[in-house]
Amino acid sequence: MATAASRTTNPLILLLIVSVVGYVVAARRPARTWAQGFRAYLILGLVVIAIRTVFHIVFGGALGETVLVRLPELRLPQWAAGIRLGGAVSAEGLVSALYDGLRLATLLICVGAAVTLADPRRLLRTLPGALYELGLVVVVAISLAPQLVESALRVRRAQALRGANGRGLRAVRSIGMPVLAMALDRAVALAAAMDARGYGRAGDISARTRRFTAGLLLVGLLGLSLGGYAVLDASAGGSVGLPSLLVGVLAAVAGLAVGSRRVLRSRYHAEQVDPRSAVVAATGVVAAGCLCVTSVYDVTTAFPSTYPLVVPQLALLPVVGLLIALAPAGVAPSPLATSVETSAIPARRADVVGAGRS
Repeated sequence: MATAASRTTNPLILLLIVSVVGYVVAARRPARTWAQGFRAYLILGLVVIAIRTVFHIVFGGALGETVLVRLPELRLPQWAAGIRLGGAVSAEGLVSALYDGLRLATLLICVGAAVTLADPRRLLRTLPGALYELGLVVVVAISLAPQLVESALRVRRAQALRGANGRGLRAVRSIGMPVLAMALDRAVALAAAMDARGYGRAGDISARTRRFTAGLLLVGLLGLSLGGYAVLDASAGGSVGLPSLLVGVLAAVAGLAVGSRRVLRSRYHAEQVDPRSAVVAATGVVAAGCLCVTSVYDVTTAFPSTYPLVVPQLALLPVVGLLIALAPAGVAPSPLATSVETSAIPARRADVVGAGRS
């Protein structure tokens, strides 16, 4: 869905993406504290739109012919030519800034939906051994916002039990220090757990194999980066994109296969991929594909003109693709079933331990 949002500036399509993502989150959000942070991403999206609009008004509002308001303009020295502060604010430039801000906000909301719907720690269990260290860093980074939301809710609940009902800036100041303290305690506990589990332990592998693996992964990273940029950016040209992407995928797969031998890990209750997971992934791919096709063959719909201003229009293909993206709301497992399966893990572990003792 984030890829679909990156292929358009049409506000109607972007708002439709936000609506689809919000509906899926509302229908399949797990009943856990860390999953209640989606509203924070919505607020962050509004903040991004406001910041983008204010920056355009202050630094570049004169683009366009339809002047809405004239602000006091600050004269800058000759070495700052091309930069302006204040002046006329045009409707064309303001609408263009709103489109760009809405697209960035939609990207953030899509990322927030992914973090809300899926536990990042489960993702770490599915990564190849060669990406375990990098995957742990990424998982810790993307789980920061849910953990902060969870900590803030706990602090607010504790304050409410003590009769404190602060609001506004005073509430932020009273919550900030306990949240930071909880984050520090969580970081120390994570470091101790990683050390106790032998994090970073490597198997017996020669230096030549390590260099070969690093070379393969580097080639794969460069190929994936160049190919992904060329495929997603319509102006980059597609003659280099697909071959680079293919070489990058092959090199990355080979590097992961070789590099996974040096990481010794034991898994308990490995993640199972069922047909419903494949359907959920396929709906996102279909939505992204429909928007990619639209951005290439129907440019006026994907990127409505702001110079001059035109009314944004919808097309059948992107609408159908985004409606297909609603399927996870009915296909994915319900939050109640997911919580029941998760709660059954300790029981199965106890059965295994008891069977071993007997």
